[in-house]
Amino acid sequence: MAKQVVTRFAPSPTGYLHIGSARTALFCWAYARHHGGKMLLRIEDTDRERSTEAAVQAIFDGLSWLGLTWDDEPIMQFGRAERHAEIARELLARGQAYYCYCSPEELAQMREEARTAGRPPRYDGRWRDRDPAEAPAGVTPVIRIKTPKTGEIVVNDHVQGKVVFKAENLDDFIILRSDGTPTYMLAVVVDDHDMEVTHIIRGDDHLTNAARQIVIYNGMGWEVPEMAHIPLIHGPDGAKLSKRHGALGVGAYRQMGYLPEAMINYLARLGWSHGDAEIFSVEQLVEWFNLEDLNKGAARFDFTKLESINGHYIREARPERLYTVMVDTARETDRQADAAGLVANRDTVLAALPELQPRAKTVLELIDLAQFIYAKRPLAIDAAAAAHLDEGSRAHIAAFAEVLRGLADWSVPAIDAAARLYAEQHGLKLGKVAQPLRAALTGRTISPGIFEVMVLIGREETLARLGDQTERP
Repeated sequence: MAKQVVTRFAPSPTGYLHIGSARTALFCWAYARHHGGKMLLRIEDTDRERSTEAAVQAIFDGLSWLGLTWDDEPIMQFGRAERHAEIARELLARGQAYYCYCSPEELAQMREEARTAGRPPRYDGRWRDRDPAEAPAGVTPVIRIKTPKTGEIVVNDHVQGKVVFKAENLDDFIILRSDGTPTYMLAVVVDDHDMEVTHIIRGDDHLTNAARQIVIYNGMGWEVPEMAHIPLIHGPDGAKLSKRHGALGVGAYRQMGYLPEAMINYLARLGWSHGDAEIFSVEQLVEWFNLEDLNKGAARFDFTKLESINGHYIREARPERLYTVMVDTARETDRQADAAGLVANRDTVLAALPELQPRAKTVLELIDLAQFIYAKRPLAIDAAAAAHLDEGSRAHIAAFAEVLRGLADWSVPAIDAAARLYAEQHGLKLGKVAQPLRAALTGRTISPGIFEVMVLIGREETLARLGDQTERP
């Protein structure tokens, strides 16, 4: 009977949930769900100086927002230090590790001699076969693993293929420090074994770690999990992803107005593909996902592509759900006036959203587009809109306002018909009437259909706003 697939996402809580880490979590989650398995969450909080509770919470919040639910309780790595030390001692008993009594001065000298000789600075193994009875007084030893001196260590990787490391290029690295705390290399192996992880999916910056970790697996006689080392995300210019490219926390994308389903869709396409499919649901991702379709080359982050995908999901979203996201986003980004306006005009905003959705690529743009509903008079007119409000246009606005005042039916068809008749009577194209009206009623050049705007805000507000632009000293 085949083992249940178990993946793990293992971030360090030293900052926000980076977008690259979120993609790793997505791949771990999708692979586990595809196989009906489990994705476990392990917080690697052994760096006590840099690990914070706020960062741990940011990881939980980011994963939850994306919908990447983990199985079982999260494992806190620091709390397992005694278990890690126990395995280090077992490796000693098995003859797979040894005490090293080198002083810091000896190690510094070793590194300097290696540099002078043009060699990588590695530990030279001087205590590997030495009798601990020769240990100098007052030195608390570290424990080092015995790395094979000859031969090869092979990583059979689902993405990178067969990767071969020559044993002679690896030194006997420390697994337990002199203060009894485990190193990252040991802790990861012990945790993955104890958590029964079957597949390790992580960035290819861990590929050399894989060779060292295999040494520990072999030393304990444990089965090595399958591995998939994915290329890191680069910026549009091919350089390592930085903040200027989009290397932000997941929470920042939420505040920038991206929907979680758009982020999932976009991140999945950063390094994985299924034919030519660009837009797909989470359910389709789970159905299609496999490790063999992960790309070997680095993916490039592209904000334009992300915005395009986000625009698709905004157009497809239910207005009720978008309204809730708009209010939450306004509050989270400290746009309290917008939040209050959205709440006070809920029904009107909901009615306007089908008109607004095709015009927005982010939730922030949606909020901006909805501002005409609750904007305080007199409206602030942006520069592009002000260009449509010259003296002649204001005269037409004033004249058409009188037409509107006398309309018996305040509906889109009735206002549309009145505007077309007015334009025809004055030898104008309809746009010459509609654009100045849009500028006066919304303060912008982009809005829902201007006749829909009038119905949404009502006759009284429409005439008042038009009056603000025409009844000037």
